[in-house]
Amino acid sequence: MDRRPAWILGIVTALVYSVLGVLRFRRFTVTSWDNAIFEQALAAYARFEAPIVTVKGPDYHILGDHFSPIYAILAPVYRVFPHAQTLLVAQAVLIGLSVVVITGLAVRHLGSLAGTIVGVLYAVSFGVQSAVVADFHEVAFAVPLLALAGAAFVEARYDRVVWWSLPLLLVKEDMGFTVAAVGAALWLAGERRKGVTLGLVGMAAVAIVVGIVIPSFNAGDGYDYAGTLGGESGILATLAADPGRKLLTLALTFAIAGVVALLSPWALLVVPTFAWRFVGDNPFYWGTEWHYSLIVMPVVFVAMVDVVARRHRLMWPALVLGGAATVYTLIGSPLTTLVDPETWRESPRAEAAEGAIDLLPRGATVESDLGLLTHLATDYDLYWRGTVGAVVPDYIVFDSAISPEDIEEYGRKAHGTDYTVVYDEGGYTVARRGA
Repeated sequence: MDRRPAWILGIVTALVYSVLGVLRFRRFTVTSWDNAIFEQALAAYARFEAPIVTVKGPDYHILGDHFSPIYAILAPVYRVFPHAQTLLVAQAVLIGLSVVVITGLAVRHLGSLAGTIVGVLYAVSFGVQSAVVADFHEVAFAVPLLALAGAAFVEARYDRVVWWSLPLLLVKEDMGFTVAAVGAALWLAGERRKGVTLGLVGMAAVAIVVGIVIPSFNAGDGYDYAGTLGGESGILATLAADPGRKLLTLALTFAIAGVVALLSPWALLVVPTFAWRFVGDNPFYWGTEWHYSLIVMPVVFVAMVDVVARRHRLMWPALVLGGAATVYTLIGSPLTTLVDPETWRESPRAEAAEGAIDLLPRGATVESDLGLLTHLATDYDLYWRGTVGAVVPDYIVFDSAISPEDIEEYGRKAHGTDYTVVYDEGGYTVARRGA
């Protein structure tokens, strides 16, 4: 078999998404605080220290938030390249590796042309694109693992399915449910003993991690996200909320894989993810944005190959339908911004942002809103606005588009001391402690 299409497509995917992520960083695009959280944890791992994340609060141990020790693997890389962009590139590489696996699987079973088309559809899928522009998240590690486990499932190498699935337990606490779903798929494939065993292991892992491990690292002695399931309205009411948006997410997820993915036992793996998303009280969970659809992308494309490999008459109808759905999702998608010359130019506010950062002495204690949070995590003792606690920061940095109030007045009220504005350019304001 010619492996070149898979590797070429995987490398191109990793490069394109690396460029997209780095360009957004260079333009100071505000996404969320997550990249800063992961960078602080990774920096601690690289120093062989406990992953304390001050962005979440003083002495906040990140394993008390989510159980995701797997990204400590990146510590040696971060030690050599201690930058926020390191995480963005690492995520793109992990996605690229999954593209290699899925394209290779599709080429082996569907031929070079059809297999490469499947790889392209997966590489540009909305779940992948949305994850890239949401910055780094630990679930990126699940993507190549799910691709490898799925490829082994299609090719009836069931021992490998088990071994590639088990590391998912280190990706995030909810992945135990996904591992249990792998067990269900194995059971349906006739591997009853392996299926039951893996199902029990997955459920036990969730119980142990959520019930014991996370609370042991959490100062609140609990699991902070338990209350998001159903919220104040209750699970049934939350499940029924915004049905159109949820149905569209489901429809697009399977449409891009030609719908035939629904006929594969491997499609069961999407059930746990959609279950917690649709009963969660955060509306961001329900749509196609952010990183929440990332782990279902390799699942549905592996399921597509699984079905089409056995029913070749469905191949081209599935590819045509998947292609049409993908074209629809590409309209206005993050990838299309790469053809806009403006994307490649420096942001009009970039010079002002860089000036604000240059004013801060390396190692200073800084409180910031989302405006520059991702850019400050590398070199500063960084806190997000509202998580400082009793700590009195040396500097406060605000983006007026996010925090338009008087920064000096905020400093006096929040920290009981005087702050003096030392920089105010392009919408970025820096205040230093002291008169």
